[in-house]
Amino acid sequence: MTDHSSPLPDPSPRVSHLVSSWWRVLAATLLVVLMVGVATSLSMLEQFRAQIGYLESRLAAVPQLRELAVLLDEAHQPALLVTHDPATGVLQLQRLNEVKEGREQSLQLWALADGQPPRSLGLIGSRYKTAQLPATPATLSGVAELAVSVEDKAGAIETRGPNLPYLFRGALVVKTI
Repeated sequence: MTDHSSPLPDPSPRVSHLVSSWWRVLAATLLVVLMVGVATSLSMLEQFRAQIGYLESRLAAVPQLRELAVLLDEAHQPALLVTHDPATGVLQLQRLNEVKEGREQSLQLWALADGQPPRSLGLIGSRYKTAQLPATPATLSGVAELAVSVEDKAGAIETRGPNLPYLFRGALVVKTI
């Protein structure tokens, strides 16, 4: 009996060598591509984190207005814009009209709360379009309106209130968070 079964052919070393080197080149190329992809991703992640940090610092520097008022004159025209940023503790007053006090006069800002006498927030000493007065959030607590009166150069005595009628007046709006 003859054995017709033949053993499986042995792959030649040369064919095995060609397939093996082709897979090695492909694996090395894919490894390099993967490493470049990981490095690029890590770099982009760091750039993204840096951008977030930068934008957070810029956002923190933006004034966060909590209270504001537009004071109107007798003709109900805007005369003074008052804004308060609690982070800086400053009331910023921007004149919206051309009214100027005389040489021996000054403008005085008053806080008006229901059932309480007027409380002076200070003299608006600047003749420029924008002035600032110190104010904490407690200073404006319970205040319903702000008003401006014309007073002598030194201002009115707070316990007596304004000497003259209010020149400008407006509601204080408290912005909700």
